Amino acid sequence: MSNFRRSQNQSNPNKLNAILSTVIFILILNVTIQIWLLYAALNNALDNNKEILIPAFVASFVLFLVGICCIYYMPTGNTNSVK
Repeated sequence: MSNFRRSQNQSNPNKLNAILSTVIFILILNVTIQIWLLYAALNNALDNNKEILIPAFVASFVLFLVGICCIYYMPTGNTNSVK
């Protein structure tokens, strides 16, 4: 059975560009949501609302793990170069 990683690296450039663009968009969206969570957590911490801090931290940590997992799908390009 073919591995996803091997098959995506040997495909055509258009497919590589589509995969790379999609993964980069997901990572940018992920970081944007994490910044929003940090902003909400800091605002609530300054207002002495401590009940939002733990859920914001857990959600941000889950998004961090999703971002780390997305890095697996980043294509490395065509590895069959002539030296």
